[in-house]
Amino acid sequence: MRFLGVLAVALGLAACSRPVPPAPTAEQALALAPADARLATLYADSCKACHAIPGTGAPLVHDRKAWDPRWKQGEAVLLDHTVQGFQAMPAGGQCVACTPSDFNALIRFMAGREDSAG
Repeated sequence: MRFLGVLAVALGLAACSRPVPPAPTAEQALALAPADARLATLYADSCKACHAIPGTGAPLVHDRKAWDPRWKQGEAVLLDHTVQGFQAMPAGGQCVACTPSDFNALIRFMAGREDSAG
């Protein structure tokens, strides 16, 4: 009986986790933009050139499989990599108008995490 209780809890928890959505196609990636108009402009002017084009080496926008290992490092690390530059990522992501909160919002958008901090 105890086994059935544990099994029921495990199945309930598994049902709560959402599956990772598939990566966007190249066409879908090019069409994605933040809902906020200001962020959409910042994204289009700075991030999109690398994060919406396959083959640049940057993780594609909303490609959770590519973003999840980075996301697990924490938002503070991702913000630092964005501000300081990291590997092929230029310092500031070439966004001179971006504030730290803009960067955080853009990172969450690109990582497909804008609906939660999880």
